[in-house]
Amino acid sequence: MTQNTALLIDFGSTYTKLRAVDLDAGTILGSGQGPSTVTSDVNIGLDAALADLKLRLGVLPAFKHRLASSSAAGGLAMVTVGLVKELTAEAARLAALGAGAKLIGAHAYKLTDKDAAGIVAGAPDILLLAGGTDGGNEETIRWNAEKLAMAGLACPVIVAGNRVCADDVARTLLDAGIDVRIAGNVMPEFNVLDVEPARAAIRDVFIERIVHAKGIDRAATRFDAVLMPTPAAVMDGAKLLAEGAAGQGEGLGPLIVVDVGGATTDVHSIADGKPVASGVLQYGLPEPHAKRTVEGDLGMRHNAHTIVDAAGPEVIRTAADIDADAFTSILAAIADDPERLPESDAEKKLDIALAESAVHRAMQRHAGRIEIKQSVTGPITVQYGKDLTEIATVIGTGGVLAHSDDPERILRAALFEDAAPESLRPKHPRLLIDGAYALYAIGLLAGVAPDAALKLAQNVLHPTDAKTPNKEPHHDQSPAA
Repeated sequence: MTQNTALLIDFGSTYTKLRAVDLDAGTILGSGQGPSTVTSDVNIGLDAALADLKLRLGVLPAFKHRLASSSAAGGLAMVTVGLVKELTAEAARLAALGAGAKLIGAHAYKLTDKDAAGIVAGAPDILLLAGGTDGGNEETIRWNAEKLAMAGLACPVIVAGNRVCADDVARTLLDAGIDVRIAGNVMPEFNVLDVEPARAAIRDVFIERIVHAKGIDRAATRFDAVLMPTPAAVMDGAKLLAEGAAGQGEGLGPLIVVDVGGATTDVHSIADGKPVASGVLQYGLPEPHAKRTVEGDLGMRHNAHTIVDAAGPEVIRTAADIDADAFTSILAAIADDPERLPESDAEKKLDIALAESAVHRAMQRHAGRIEIKQSVTGPITVQYGKDLTEIATVIGTGGVLAHSDDPERILRAALFEDAAPESLRPKHPRLLIDGAYALYAIGLLAGVAPDAALKLAQNVLHPTDAKTPNKEPHHDQSPAA
């Protein structure tokens, strides 16, 4: 067996998943999984996954790279604090999401004692403190730092606000015994977004502190490094696919990745999102080229009832084409066992209907929109968010898409609708499926072997109506993985 191989590990919320990759061919040699035993000993789940992989390969190669991502124990729980809700607070939110964090709180303006106490009670893994352009407002970020210091905040803080007072703000927090990192301002000038330094700082803290807090360091001798949160790995994979790698030709160009999971539905877009039509005025903050949104109410398992309630029970039941009794009983079974896999035809049909609705709503929220406004010169068209109408490629990932009998139907729910022309969703993209659940692996490889990562992408991504030899086995299709 070739020794030019890599082991790509994902410590997920439910499963620890492995992909063994031939770096020369860009193919998956084998997959394995075990339970994510992060609350006890992560080595148990990793051992089970390695044993599963060994069953498929016979013998494990001497891997050249052993890299991991993690969303275990609920992922990277993060709170953001900014100045103006629509400006620096929004910039902080975009930085957090782009780095793979799970937002559990977002605050703007001056924190009250109650706000600060609530943040501490929420026990975030990390807090991003922003506020003020460089040379602008200092009062609010200084005030918020003092409130957090007095409240007894225990998690690391990234200061990514007005650089004029950043050192003073950091000192206030350090004096309270808080671990502090200073990053570049997320909004150095009015309406100018610069989130990459904050994203890099979030990843550094994740690697240095959060991995240890989640217990993954107990398996640290088993792999080279935990590089990033899993959503950040998916984002890096998407960026590599869009932009290509030096010497490896051009990438696919602007694209969208829709990741349907058991707890959330995430959407990543790699595009500038500027207005396509002439005469359209863009409003608000410039959108980041690489943008991620997380819809915590649209998970296939943990939020199935929320999806049904939002769309309407009869709408979902009709879309699934199942009778009322089956509909009720399957939803009850999902509520009792969120890790349940679909077995009957009725369950599979309902999964498709749930996924279709989740994708539709997640894309509605991610994509920009246009509105007609009245001005002194007459009506004008204003764009909020990204124009994604000309996106050429939409990629679907996640268990339900990889294993559905009708992935195209699910992914088409992300597209433009004549009935809702204000929603700037893709009009005529090609639809691809990550049938091997390998985008996280592509993202991990992007930093050490981008050529192999691109080859892997070419081998595992396939049109919605095609099959792939690297498609995941049935045992690894948990929607919550």
